Amino acid sequence: MRIVLVGPPGAGKGTQAAFLAQNLAIPHISTGDLFRANISQGTELGLKAKSYMDAGNLVPDEVTIGMAKDRMAQADAVNGFLLDGFPRNVSQAEALDDALKLDGQQLDAVLDLEVPEDEVVKRIAGRRICRNDSSHVFHVSYKQPATEGVCDVCGGELYQRGDDTEETVRRRLEVYHSETEPIIDHYRAQGLVVTISALGSVAEVTERAMAALRKGDAA
Repeated sequence: MRIVLVGPPGAGKGTQAAFLAQNLAIPHISTGDLFRANISQGTELGLKAKSYMDAGNLVPDEVTIGMAKDRMAQADAVNGFLLDGFPRNVSQAEALDDALKLDGQQLDAVLDLEVPEDEVVKRIAGRRICRNDSSHVFHVSYKQPATEGVCDVCGGELYQRGDDTEETVRRRLEVYHSETEPIIDHYRAQGLVVTISALGSVAEVTERAMAALRKGDAA
């Protein structure tokens, strides 16, 4: 299957992408991984991306699209892939359509993870990270430490990252609504969108997504 995963920040796209890709036996292709791989390998596209990032500028669509095309052409993606974080806007979605058409391929589904905005803010703004190890993550509502402000694992101080504040989260949601959300209508016109609730446990959302993909109920 060739799938695009869409949803607002805090919807759990990264977590669900990993589980769905494993269940479907297809590679999980994320924008972050594409950038890291190309930059670490010193590819032409990676060097271009790094020059923009080092200057504090957004990486142009054509660079991101080029990376995605190269990755989708690799052997492990011949029978399908799950795209996470790409396409990020309608122009990237149109470029993806064109690239797939040239190869005689098309998307099978666009999985839209739906979550209320207030829940997104609660999920992200409630996160607390350990200063000693950023992999130790807690939450003021969902995963409280035994001692407030102290990491259960190593005793380090827990803090709220600057990009996890409510104000920042709401700005990120505005960007999502204006730039990324329109791709849902783009793909809905093609009958590809499958919308599911991203509320509940990770396992519940994964099963909901797998059931929707098996049914192929595009809405």
